[in-house]
Amino acid sequence: MNIAREYRAIEAALNIYREQLDVIPDEIFSETPADGSWSFSEVYSHIMKASLGSLIAMERCSNSNCPPTNKGLSLQGHFVLTFGCFPPVGIKAPAGTEGNKITEEEARNLLIKFRQRIEKVMPMVANSPAKVRYAHPNLGMLNAREWFKFTRIHLEHHLKQLERIKKKFHLRK
Repeated sequence: MNIAREYRAIEAALNIYREQLDVIPDEIFSETPADGSWSFSEVYSHIMKASLGSLIAMERCSNSNCPPTNKGLSLQGHFVLTFGCFPPVGIKAPAGTEGNKITEEEARNLLIKFRQRIEKVMPMVANSPAKVRYAHPNLGMLNAREWFKFTRIHLEHHLKQLERIKKKFHLRK
């Protein structure tokens, strides 16, 4: 895995998240679609909460601040990291990462906070020990590099969700 390439992909995804905040009308940002799925607000809340949590896991792995383990990835973890996407089945967000309704300003601030932190964490990830792992609720035990790649995959996954929500509100791309 190329850390610099993953970082560029993360930055590209974050740019799209930022741009979308200017496109999504204020009056529907927190509105729940008719089918009861997540609002834009809840997606932003979830993706930023999960991404900031992933940064903590990366830092722990990079600093060897994890309980020792011989465990590795789960089957789902192998799938996600090998194919670079989530399986085409519904996956429930792990407990504690569900989306809460936040404002657009809060979403912007969380994006800024995440960008600042990932810039500091990236060099640590590049030099992190491969055998030091921290648990992901669904994917098993990930090392810092795997957490970094997961973060990119997860960000890209939810960009697709934003597009689906836009269609529900009949918004153009």
